[in-house]
Amino acid sequence: MHTQTAEVLIDTDDAESPLADVDEVGAVASKDAPEAEEVERLVPLVEGLLFAAGAPVPVARLVEALDGPDRRDITRALDLLGERLERDGRGLRLVRIAGGYQLRTLTEHGPWIRRLLGGRPPRLSRAMLETVAIIAYRQPCTRPEIEAIRGVDVDAVLSTLLERRMIRIVGRKEAPGRPILYGTTKEFLEVFGLPDLDALPPLRDLGELAEALAAREDQSANGSGSDGAAPPGATDRDDEPGGSTPTD
Repeated sequence: MHTQTAEVLIDTDDAESPLADVDEVGAVASKDAPEAEEVERLVPLVEGLLFAAGAPVPVARLVEALDGPDRRDITRALDLLGERLERDGRGLRLVRIAGGYQLRTLTEHGPWIRRLLGGRPPRLSRAMLETVAIIAYRQPCTRPEIEAIRGVDVDAVLSTLLERRMIRIVGRKEAPGRPILYGTTKEFLEVFGLPDLDALPPLRDLGELAEALAAREDQSANGSGSDGAAPPGATDRDDEPGGSTPTD
């Protein structure tokens, strides 16, 4: 009798107590609760910062501005903000663009926004679109290299793209005459709604321009390419056939 009771007691002590699991879950929950509360507190704060900034803000800049929450919590708050804006059908969306995050209006609301603000959004001509596309896919590249692909002088177009801060001078090529090298800017990513250059569409989607770029690559690979200028008399015109194409 006493022996059986002792055996039962021993088995009970050796068995894994379900209360231990409950305590462990409670400990985890209590640990996660402050983190969840911190993320919830960050959501409206991050929304306000992005609204005030206007331009895309990198996560590192948010970490620096908030001076407390770590990168993980801020990223979770951004994800939560984006989900809520979309779920609630709000007039803004959180987009990852130009290396940061930005609050943007819905594309379909464009006509009313333009009516409110007046005027029309900046547009890029076909010549400007083709030129900036070549720079985006080949950067860094020189003016003669662009002209060799397009077959026309692009000096005026490059000047306009520089004024609009779509491209920038990134250096000089180690070649005779040390021609200027051009690359795209953060503003380029913003205009085309790209988070980074890796998000550029496949080159094959560019049609005739893709063929010209591919031909130029073949020439360079075969050593027959040159930095020669466009044929004499060939100049770029913003009013060439094809008209202006909106960037939005």
